[in-house]
Amino acid sequence: MPVCNRKVGETLMEYAQSYMTIVVFILVGLALPAAALTLGAWLRPHKPTPAKAITYESGVDPTGDSWVRFNVRYYLFALLFVIFDVETVFLYPWAVAYDVLRADAGLFVLVEMLIFVFFLVIGLIYAWKKKVLEWT
Repeated sequence: MPVCNRKVGETLMEYAQSYMTIVVFILVGLALPAAALTLGAWLRPHKPTPAKAITYESGVDPTGDSWVRFNVRYYLFALLFVIFDVETVFLYPWAVAYDVLRADAGLFVLVEMLIFVFFLVIGLIYAWKKKVLEWT
C-alpha cells in the first residue's frame, strides 16, 4: 500500500511542477514589462511645457473642429483589404503543405481550396458590382 501512495505522491508532484512552470512563465511575463516601464519612467527626462501639450498634426497647428466626417468608402475599402489579406494568410500554409496534404487526402484538398477561392471571387465580384472599389 505505501508503494501506491508513493506513486500518487510522485504524480501529484509532477502535476504541480507543470503548473509551477506556467506560473513562473506568467510572473516573468508580467515582471519584465513592468520593470522596463518603471526603469523608463525613472530614466527619462520630465520637463512638461505648454508647447508639449499641444496636439501634433503633421507639423501644422490644429485649427477647427476635431470631428471630421469620412466617406464610408474608405472604411469599406479597408475592410475588403483586411478580408482578402486574412484569406491570403489562410492560402499560404495550404500551398506550402499541399504535397503532404495531397498524399494523405488526395484530390479532396484541391477541391476544398478551389471552393474557398470561389467564395472569395464571389465576394470580390459582389464588391465590384456594388462599386465599392471605385474612388469617385
